[in-house]
Amino acid sequence: MSEQNDPSNGPVDWDDRYRIGDMPWEKGYPAPPLDEYLASHKVEGRVLVPGCGLGHDVRLLAGQGASPTGLDIAPIAIERARSIPAVSCEIYRVEDFLNLPGELCGAFDMIFEHTLFCAIPPIQRDAYIRAAHNAIREGGSLLAIFFLEIEDPEGPPFPSTHAEIDELFHPCFDTVACWSPRSAYPGRENCEEMRIMRKKQSIPG
Repeated sequence: MSEQNDPSNGPVDWDDRYRIGDMPWEKGYPAPPLDEYLASHKVEGRVLVPGCGLGHDVRLLAGQGASPTGLDIAPIAIERARSIPAVSCEIYRVEDFLNLPGELCGAFDMIFEHTLFCAIPPIQRDAYIRAAHNAIREGGSLLAIFFLEIEDPEGPPFPSTHAEIDELFHPCFDTVACWSPRSAYPGRENCEEMRIMRKKQSIPG
């Protein structure tokens, strides 16, 4: 997760949320839609996982042969992720995805998005998309799980719609495939959309 402003409650201190154990997003195992996808698709190369939390998705990707880097703005999350035995060559860094250091720009073949896009306020979604575009190499892709229905629209998490995702990502990414995953965490059934999107060579402005 990333520390961003909640317009109703003020800034979200994600590190404190980990410290006190207020982590409803932490399920203790990887995202079922990612597991489902990897059962029939090979993911290789350098994969960035922003808002990685304790790194369950990172380790799943590492076990499938990718070279993943997990990012989180919460130092406690990264500390705990590093304390879990490594599966392969996964690494973790404390970073703000919206302000990536230069050495991470253009460094990744793919981004796997699951919990960060919904955690930031909608006003920052353009910045998220540009950060994703900057992080991925030419010809790379974005694999994402989006929440389309969320009980608390005040956020975080913040809801989105199929049409909003189309409009927001189109300037920077071409959607290659879009589908509803069969697998989900309990309570998220039929509430998610999964996409694979390819980076465009240039973006407006």
